[in-house]
Amino acid sequence: MTIADTKSTTQARMDQAIAAFKHNLTKIRTGRASPGLLDTVHVDYYGSLLPIGQVANVSLLDSRTLSVQPWEKGMGAKIEKAIRDSDLGLNPASMGDLIRVPLPAMSEERRRELTKLVRSEGEGAKIAVRSLRRDANESVKKLVKEKLASEDDQKRTEAEIQKATDRHIVEIDQLVAAKEHDIMAV
Repeated sequence: MTIADTKSTTQARMDQAIAAFKHNLTKIRTGRASPGLLDTVHVDYYGSLLPIGQVANVSLLDSRTLSVQPWEKGMGAKIEKAIRDSDLGLNPASMGDLIRVPLPAMSEERRRELTKLVRSEGEGAKIAVRSLRRDANESVKKLVKEKLASEDDQKRTEAEIQKATDRHIVEIDQLVAAKEHDIMAV
C-alpha cells in the first residue's frame, strides 16, 4: 500500500463514517414528521420481518402526520400493530386502507433527552473519524519504517490526514447543531 492509497482509503472511510452518522440522525425524531422515521419499524410479512418501506408506501400528509398505505389489503392491522409496538411512542389510526400516524408534540424534557442522544451519536462519529486518522498515521509510519516512503512524505501525509480529520469533525459538529436546532424548535 502506498501513501496515496492510504490517503484515499482514509478519506473514503471517513466519508462512510459521516454517512453512517447521517443515517443514525434520521432515526432520531424531531418535532416534524419524516418518512424516514418509520425505517426502523419491521412488520411480520408471511413469517419474515421486513421494514415498513417494503410492504407499504410511507409519505407525509402534513408536517406532523405520516400516512402509510399498505400494498396488500390484509397488511393494515399488522403494520398498525408494528408501529404501535415500536419504541417510537406513536399511535396510528386506520382510516379504511390508509393508516394515519400523527406525531404527538414532544415535551421539553423529551427534547433535552434527544439532544443528549444526538450529542452522544456525534461524539461516537468523531471517535470513529479519529481512530481512522490514527490507523492512517500508523500505516504511514510503517511505510517509512520499511523504507517505502521518506520522513518528509510522512510529515506531509500526516498533515493532510489531519486536515481531512478536521474537516470531518467540523461537518459532524454542524450536523449535530442542525439536528439539535430541529429538535428544540417548537
